[in-house]
Amino acid sequence: MSNGILKGKKGIIFGALNENSIAWKVALKAHAEGAEFVLTNAPVAMRMGEINELAKICGNAQIIPCDVSKDEDMKNLIGKSLEILGGKFDFILHSVGMSMNIRKSRDYTDVDYKWMHETLDISAISFHRLMQTCWKQDALNEWGSIIALTYIGAQRIFPHYSEMGDAKSLLESFARGFGYRYGKEKKVRVNTISQSPTKTTAGSGVGAFEDFFAYASALSPLGNADADNCADYCIAMFSDYTRMVTMQNLFHDGGFSQTGFSHDIFKVMDEKVGE
Repeated sequence: MSNGILKGKKGIIFGALNENSIAWKVALKAHAEGAEFVLTNAPVAMRMGEINELAKICGNAQIIPCDVSKDEDMKNLIGKSLEILGGKFDFILHSVGMSMNIRKSRDYTDVDYKWMHETLDISAISFHRLMQTCWKQDALNEWGSIIALTYIGAQRIFPHYSEMGDAKSLLESFARGFGYRYGKEKKVRVNTISQSPTKTTAGSGVGAFEDFFAYASALSPLGNADADNCADYCIAMFSDYTRMVTMQNLFHDGGFSQTGFSHDIFKVMDEKVGE
């Protein structure tokens, strides 16, 4: 049910790959709430074509390819989006992450450093690059909201999450560092949302994902938050109802991050032993 809480607001949504993506669901809900926005993803992802269907559903939203590791692509994205939307942005979703080391099953103790640099650049430094580009182009309205998606692997060790844990730690640090400056100078808020393990294309590519998922669901008193739940939270963070929230890493995980033990874990262990 729409309440129009984003009516008149404009923004950019990164990372909508397919209907399982959190960014895809954010776009649908933002459109339903009255927002206008530009969609963007990496050129290689654009060739899959599904984002074109999303654009049609969302009022023929414009799509701009962007390699987030390239300064010129980011400058082009922000400049063209300002033209398309006819003014500054009120919200941005950064839903970007990639690790070739994970894709190629390279152990954390044996990473390819070229791939690690790419992981950090795409998954974390791109967030700083985005905010720096917006800062220099004065692209955000006062009380605008910038959100990046993260995971508790930034604070706790999940072995199969490998170097993405390091990338997410850096991402969260950028939210604080730039969040302070954006708040002081522009009244723009910057936050990260630490989401439950979610059955997206990217999330499911992490080794032992089903074990991650089952464990988190058993430990969390509310169970895992799904992609639709996360999209709702993003919309709330884009709205004027959360104007005074900034520089926070917001756990959206059904209580997982604050729970030390649950007897339900034994059920998961028993099921695994019985397999």
